[in-house]
Amino acid sequence: MPGFASRMSSLGVESAFIVLSRAKELERQGRKIFHLEIGQPDFDTPEHIKQAAIDSLREGFTGYTPSNGIYELREAIAEAVSETRGVNVSPDQVVVTVGAKMAIFAALMAFVNPGDEVIIPMPAYPAYESVTNFVGGVVKPVELKEEREFSPSGEDIARAVTDRTKVIVINTPCNPTGGMYKRRDLEAIVEVARERDLWIISDEIYEDIVFDGRKHESILSIPGAEERAVMVSGFSKTFAMTGWRLGYAIAPREVADAITKIQLNVTSCPVSFAQKAAVEAIRGPKDEIRRMVREYEERRDLVYSEISRIPGMKMVKPVGTFYAFPNVKALGLPSSTIADRLLNEAGVALLPGTAFGQLGEGYLRISFATSKEILSEAIERIRRWVEENFPNL
Repeated sequence: MPGFASRMSSLGVESAFIVLSRAKELERQGRKIFHLEIGQPDFDTPEHIKQAAIDSLREGFTGYTPSNGIYELREAIAEAVSETRGVNVSPDQVVVTVGAKMAIFAALMAFVNPGDEVIIPMPAYPAYESVTNFVGGVVKPVELKEEREFSPSGEDIARAVTDRTKVIVINTPCNPTGGMYKRRDLEAIVEVARERDLWIISDEIYEDIVFDGRKHESILSIPGAEERAVMVSGFSKTFAMTGWRLGYAIAPREVADAITKIQLNVTSCPVSFAQKAAVEAIRGPKDEIRRMVREYEERRDLVYSEISRIPGMKMVKPVGTFYAFPNVKALGLPSSTIADRLLNEAGVALLPGTAFGQLGEGYLRISFATSKEILSEAIERIRRWVEENFPNL
């Protein structure tokens, strides 16, 4: 049999789905498993959004669309982003993509030549590193430090830049840490990018899931960013539309054209009727979204309170996303070992920090996109496991 292309060896996977598969196998064996591994809202897509898709199907809106998305949706996105970021975004700067991942993949494909360096504050969503490696780039990690509440240091990023650096990839609010980049740190990143002529890819998919009355800070709200930044977001998290596979990129026109060209060759276009639903998501009522975010905040408070009582575990209180990132260094075991044992011995499925790069060692990621009842029982199981196995803490 002929071999695979060498590039396949550099393409990574998402550990969340691997852990999910292992957890499902244990469930098939009759085990009770508590799922804290998958970053998927446990809410259903709001009814008015689903109805918009149903209506469009009944009206026969089932054919191809423009590769960059229907104008109605690009216009709605441009208006919403202009309002929330305080900038002027036109519909021709918007590319609707098959999930936010497609936007990230296409932007890195458009920017990175073999050997180009991509700076990624880490721990980070694994697709950034995986795609960078796949297109021949070189990952330059910059540590997100717990003492800075996981907001990057502009000085650390500046020190990481070399003559081969091409792109800085950022994610705020951040998966896996639950942290948000501070405005001064975003300003420092833009300053570095302008001085060294770099592109910025800013993944802001969790932009609406923020707590404590905070306001999301976007790269596009920083003066000077609009000419060198690609902002990526989507519908999966805010609107509980993970399976609809709709994201988007906001970029300078020539970059938007390049992303569109890549999508044209990969998927032709986004799903037609899903785009009609997305228009309704943006323009329709937001009461259900606000209810979801309030529920996430209550779950965050529960997780923070209960985890903080477990010996050997501490955590920075998440200010966005639906993830907690407790520090478990005091347990003295690799995070992958802890995660494996919690699954097999306590029936709790979660992720090791190293699922998000080696700079995640010493941490676990907990998804609180599940009910408070499940969270309470899962954390109680974690507490009992720690106390039984580390009685001297």
